[in-house]
Parts: sequence; structure tokens; C-alpha cells
Amino acid sequence: MKFRNFDELMRLVKDKPNRIVVPGANNEEVMEAIKMGLEHRIISGGILVGPRTQIEAVAAKVGVETSLFEFIDKSDPADIANTAVDMIKAGKGDFLVKGLVDTKFFMKAILRKEIGAVAEGTVLSHFVLFELPTKFSKLFAVTDAAIMIKPTLEEKAKILNNAIGVMRLLGVEKPNVSVICPVEKVNPKIQSTLDAEALVKMNREGKIANAVVEGPYDIYITFSKKLAEEKGITGGVVPGAVDIALLPDLDSANPTYKAISFFGEAMKSATILAGANFPVILPSRTDSPVTKLHSIALASFLKSQASVCV
Repeated sequence: MKFRNFDELMRLVKDKPNRIVVPGANNEEVMEAIKMGLEHRIISGGILVGPRTQIEAVAAKVGVETSLFEFIDKSDPADIANTAVDMIKAGKGDFLVKGLVDTKFFMKAILRKEIGAVAEGTVLSHFVLFELPTKFSKLFAVTDAAIMIKPTLEEKAKILNNAIGVMRLLGVEKPNVSVICPVEKVNPKIQSTLDAEALVKMNREGKIANAVVEGPYDIYITFSKKLAEEKGITGGVVPGAVDIALLPDLDSANPTYKAISFFGEAMKSATILAGANFPVILPSRTDSPVTKLHSIALASFLKSQASVCV
């Protein structure tokens, strides 16, 4: 990992001249994040799309200098999302920050074929990077906690490839992946364990490359080598050293993501949409302004690394 924590990440992206495009900028939490982004000098301005009078009112309440931003006055949710993505496509902004616009409109705008944001045969997936300094020694990711409802085995492989690609941009050349299930043994009655077995095999055959994939593992095994050994799991490299935790479906991943966010002591996080050819920030409406700030920082870092790798 090219940074050990979010404080280091913030220092790495300081003074980057990034312009953000915000569909539905009439949102106080997003505006708070914009204010902090300007104060930390990780963004320099951008485009605010949505009802202009509402955006200006929120900006005034929060104290954002609006002269740094271009306004595009729109009221229809689909039009707001499409316009924002069009601005990125036209090169007028560096990445998207989702504001007060429904995810369905946001996703549809990104997935339009004429935009070409997603390569054929791939999927978009949610990627959240966590820092839990009192519980775990390094940053780790959870996926997919927002997009894929009931992913098939093939879709899980694509979600993993998205997450692996992000982790490699972050400097983890061969991420450790735990395929998380309710139990650590393959059970024909539990589909997630069968998928875990198949994903491990795909990794060994090179179909999922540049990673170490192990499972089925439960949460305890995933995050503690000691607990793994107590459960008879030895010889693996992932327990206690996980980089990516793949959850079975939205029913398990989203509550896990929110439970960590709500209960995690000294928790910090950043969320992005993986699989697009430009950074997209997809926070929950209830994510804090600090999480949105860290998400902007992560998107900035990924943009700089992707340009280096081109």
C-alpha cells in the first residue's frame, strides 16, 4: 500500500488541481465535504449540477466559495445525472461525486453506451476502503456493498477483478482476498460456500489473477490468524492479513459495511464505484462529510495512479 492510513492519503493528494462534478449538489453533507476538500487543497473547484437556488442556499449555509464553481441549473433527476456524466466525458471535470440524486439515475447515466465508461463484459461494483486502527493493523476493502444484489459466480469474479485492480493501483501488487461465508467449510446447502470454492479454483487456474484468493472463511478467520488456527485453518496467507473481503450478496455486504461504519472505533473510510474508466464517488446518503472527503481523496489518488500506469 502506498499509504498506511487516511492521513497519509490526504498528504499525498494535497495541491492536486482536481475539478469535481457533483450531480445533486444541493446536499449539505456533500457541500461540507466540498468545503473540507477546498480547505485541504485536494480539489480546486468544479461543476455543481442541480437546482441552482437550492445549491446556492446550501453553499451559503456551509460557507463554500461558489466563485470557484460553475453552475448548471437542472431540476429533473435523470437530466442532472446525465449532464454530470456528460461533463466528465467532455473532459470538464476529473471525477464524479454523487450528491442528492437517486442511485438508479446515477448508475443509468454512467452506463449509457455512448459514454463508454464501462468496458464490455465488465460490471460496476462498490468498493469501500476501511481504516480501523484499534482493531486491524492495515487498510482493507469490503465489496460489493451497494450495487450487485445477488451476484452470480461469474459476477463475483468480475467484482473481485474490479477490487483487485483498485488495490493494485493503491500499491498492493498481489492482494489477499477472503471470500467470506457464514461457515468455513464447503456446504452444498450454502451457495456462498460453493461459490467460494469455485473462486479459489479460478484463482489457482489464473482466471482471477494478481491475487491470493482463499475461502470459504468467516469473519473471524478473515481478520484473525489466531482465531483461524483455533478453527483449524492453517497454511493460508489471508487470515489476519486480508486486503479484500468479498461478501456473498447485498443482504450481507451492505449491513456489514454500515455496521463497521457505525460501530467501528476510530473508523475512517472511503467509497468509490469500481469498474468505470474514471473515478466515481458513490457514498451512502448517511455517510459523514469526512467519509465523503476521504472518498474524494481516494478518487484523486486513483486518478493520478491510473494516469501513471497508462
